[in-house]
Amino acid sequence: MPDVIAYGGDWNPEQWPEETWEQDVALMREAGVNRVSVGIFSWSLLEPAEGVFDFGWFDRVMDLLATNGIKANLATPTAAPPPWFGDAYPEALPVDADGRRLTHGSRQGFCPSSPIYREKALRIAEQLATRYRDHEALALWHVHNEYGCHNARCFCDTSAAAFRAWLRSHYASLDALNDAWGTAFWSQRYSDWAQILPPRATPTFPNPGQQLDFRRFSSDALIELYTAERDLLRKIAPGVPATTNLMAGAHWDMDCWAFAAEMDVVSTDHYLIGARAEPHIDLAFAADYARSLNGGRPWLLMEHSTSAVNWQPRNRAKAPGELRRNSLTHLARGADGIMYFQWRASRAGAEKWHSAMLPHAGTNTKIWREVTALGAELARLADVAGSTVSADVAILIDHSSVWAQDHPAQPSVDMDPVEEAKRWHAALWRAGVTCDLAHPEGDLTGYRLVLVPALYLVSDAGAANLARFVERGGVALVGPYSGIVDEYDRVRLGGYPGAWRDLLGVSVEEFFPLDGPIALASGASGTAWSEVAHAAGAKVLDTYATGEPAWTRNEWGDGFAHYLTTRLDDDGLAEVIAAVVAEAGVEPVAAAPAGVEVVRRSHADGRSYLFAVNHTGEDAVVIPPGGDPVTVAAGDVHVIYA
Repeated sequence: MPDVIAYGGDWNPEQWPEETWEQDVALMREAGVNRVSVGIFSWSLLEPAEGVFDFGWFDRVMDLLATNGIKANLATPTAAPPPWFGDAYPEALPVDADGRRLTHGSRQGFCPSSPIYREKALRIAEQLATRYRDHEALALWHVHNEYGCHNARCFCDTSAAAFRAWLRSHYASLDALNDAWGTAFWSQRYSDWAQILPPRATPTFPNPGQQLDFRRFSSDALIELYTAERDLLRKIAPGVPATTNLMAGAHWDMDCWAFAAEMDVVSTDHYLIGARAEPHIDLAFAADYARSLNGGRPWLLMEHSTSAVNWQPRNRAKAPGELRRNSLTHLARGADGIMYFQWRASRAGAEKWHSAMLPHAGTNTKIWREVTALGAELARLADVAGSTVSADVAILIDHSSVWAQDHPAQPSVDMDPVEEAKRWHAALWRAGVTCDLAHPEGDLTGYRLVLVPALYLVSDAGAANLARFVERGGVALVGPYSGIVDEYDRVRLGGYPGAWRDLLGVSVEEFFPLDGPIALASGASGTAWSEVAHAAGAKVLDTYATGEPAWTRNEWGDGFAHYLTTRLDDDGLAEVIAAVVAEAGVEPVAAAPAGVEVVRRSHADGRSYLFAVNHTGEDAVVIPPGGDPVTVAAGDVHVIYA
């Protein structure tokens, strides 16, 4: 990452007459832009016909950036194959679960397992890297764009063959696969690898193990495309880091933990969902996830919006000051780059109503004034770059568990694992506690408290990892319907939650999904879910009216493991989380009223920056530890140096 805060956005000069380019770059300098992403959707212009390349116009783009001191995230344009590709190789176009072959006309029009797509993608990447590997403007390879956003899973015959090869590499034999998938049910036992298909449309529920493994295979296929391009770029231009923009926290079709492990620096995109009551808390979740994917190191916000997007049912424009609050919240939570889609709003195309740094109305606008003011502010905050965020709390989350719980034959449609994780994160946010996200098998050393909101599937290694954490003195809180199945989506027998029955000191005999609230003895309410549980060593802290445990606490080694047998309402959840936060000795980074977000970034030498983001309509007083009170105006952001 740079020693300044990267600031800018996607620049698509090919959409505009060349006489516009000089104006663009002059306005970039006025706005404080020091980084742009270029070439993302340029394949059809860089290779207008198969094997015919035209880099002359792109040379002028790169040279113009270099002359003006602006660095480039240089993209391989492989997210959008040109029309000639689909016309020449229709077998490489994606096929959906119903057997429909999709056509060219948007983006990501390719099957991830297609060998001809990989061949053509590597060829354009090689041409690009060979030409610009020593260019002064080059700062970072931006590989592809938003892998799997629209073609995360392809069901064609090529994908079927690749899926079978993946399965053969993961299972020693057909017997092992049949055991893992439970194919004795519904007469599904396979006697030949050739019989196995992707989970295409069937008369009723697909096999859960087949569906889960196909999700894993499809994620791996996308990662393989990334690493193939990355390795080629490394060979041609060693020393130039590579990334791709994930959609952490919003897009769950790829295993972000596995993807991030292959990236030189993690970058991600984030867009506010206008329908959410408090979208800034969802933003904090995504930022914390991106930081965690990068091992706590600074990360790059590759895309967000200056105002409205174009793809939601109602595309809300941002209020005055919201652009700054959003951007500085990402910075507070570890981003060393603040970038947007895009620099200049498009005049035509599917995203012409997506906001940009330079809007259709030009520079005499709210957006432009806020963009230029933020650029100046980020230049003043350059010293923040390279600092990190530390957290005493982690939330466990795993894509395989989300995928397994996504199978339609579940006890209740109301148990959404992603939304539950976000709800627990929001409770910490409101308590002023910064947290990381962690993989169940990841290193939990250094945390005081681990939350497990909704981990339906957990491997033996993940189950043992949490038990060791508690045994060594940690505090854990496990939510309902967690630890239920193994990594193959097979039920752990002997009583739920099978993976952590001993750790929690609780045995559950039956689930009772709810269609309305259920009262607890404490006055809290359970929603959506309840369980008939029996304490088997645990202390009961709250019960249902019938006396069965709703909240338990079990001593395990030097630590404590709590369990909830219901999905508590927001107030009840806040009380329980406050209790375990206190038990773990975790404290907020500063005293702040409701609606004021506080996060600290620090350098190894002790320099630190306390970000106080006031999301309310009233002035608020923030009291840093050992410091004087600071008034943060309504809607303002204040950075307190220490």
